[in-house]
Amino acid sequence: MQAILDAIEGGVLHARIALVLSDNPDAYILSRAQANGIPVGIIDCSQHRLKFPEEAQEETARRLKEAGVDLVCLAGFMRLVKKPLLDAFPSRILNIHPSLLPAYPGLEAWKQAVEAGAEESGVTVHVVDSGMDTGPILGQARVPVLTGDTSESLYARIRVEEHRLYPEMIAAYASKLQP
Repeated sequence: MQAILDAIEGGVLHARIALVLSDNPDAYILSRAQANGIPVGIIDCSQHRLKFPEEAQEETARRLKEAGVDLVCLAGFMRLVKKPLLDAFPSRILNIHPSLLPAYPGLEAWKQAVEAGAEESGVTVHVVDSGMDTGPILGQARVPVLTGDTSESLYARIRVEEHRLYPEMIAAYASKLQP
């Protein structure tokens, strides 16, 4: 979120963050948003480890619509988005994933890359569809897997590219959505 805020403040991204929602009540993004005067809320999925229940998706869609959201940008949200939310924001939900999709979808992609002995990894920004990290790819950035890399050292370099690429792709995609 900080990279997105910085891009807005720097004039790279002509947008406003209308609302920050998290399924983790202790997530740092909530306090960061509040410190920047951005409304926040919690998505209650406490009874479900990784599932995003339909009722929670309907409530999320309602809250986003009430806040005047045009484009939903996921970051660190580890639940599959399905019909209620996809229907409310068709082709208007973006995600950032720490691999060069279609390689290494799902959780902890940087660990998957290191364990597989990959020579490169990276980051992908894509439109969310009903699959796991399967939507249309908007942009990617490559990150080499270096000799001696651990999953942590690779992920640290991937995050640098995430912070650069995501605001750029949000700006490019949002500009195509303008009437």
